Amino acid sequence: MDADIRHLRLRTGITVPCLVQGKDDDGATPLLLLHAWGESRRSFDRLIPLLAGRRIVAPDLRGQGDADKPLNGYSLAEQAEDAAAILDALGMPRAAVVGSSSGGYVAQHLAVNNPEKAAALILVGSPLTLQGRPAVAAEVDSLTDPLDEGWVRDSLTWFPLVHDVPDWYIEDRVRDGLSMPAHSWKSILNGLCGAIPPTESGTIQAPTLILWGGQDNLLPRTDQETLAARIPGSVLRTYPDAAHLVLWECPERVAEDITAFLRTLG
Repeated sequence: MDADIRHLRLRTGITVPCLVQGKDDDGATPLLLLHAWGESRRSFDRLIPLLAGRRIVAPDLRGQGDADKPLNGYSLAEQAEDAAAILDALGMPRAAVVGSSSGGYVAQHLAVNNPEKAAALILVGSPLTLQGRPAVAAEVDSLTDPLDEGWVRDSLTWFPLVHDVPDWYIEDRVRDGLSMPAHSWKSILNGLCGAIPPTESGTIQAPTLILWGGQDNLLPRTDQETLAARIPGSVLRTYPDAAHLVLWECPERVAEDITAFLRTLG
């Protein structure tokens, strides 16, 4: 399927690369893929081939991957505004938004504040709240440039894996981490943790599928149940044998569930 990388100059003042795959000629709602903190659009490299037949948009988000890395603009609201600006730059009025981990937090904020942009949400290991300071924050606060590769590798162990993940994929995530300056690591985390949780600031009306790993060491089941309860009509699906990094561990199942869910929406 045809795919290209477009470098989009956004109204928010930054330039981001964005993979655009598929043709917008069948009326199907496109998919906007939002990656997690510390990653890039390439974290979806195992998922995208399994979603063949759909128009897919996968950007590097501000401060990460090959996107611009300004010193500011990392609040949750600004990250969600970037997502809306990406759709506008591509001439797409709306999309079904797939958010992995903190990318799902950005997706929730987008759906609350720009509901016309979110045709549906698929939240993959996405938090109910990130308020407070996680245990890893002290490590992140101490980062200086250039980043130490050993630290980046160690950071991948914050969220243990239940399933084997290909070595090449892990190496890609190390490269993602090393591509970020220390200020991006810090500012993105602070922007996420300092925000009012989206479902406390408004109501998500978009049809929503929530995918959660039953062995997640970060997001408790009670939070996922509360998240589902706050989003009218949402569906919570648990993968008992997966942990927090659902996208890494179970791309095939994620693709199947996304496809089946979108099929129910017509």
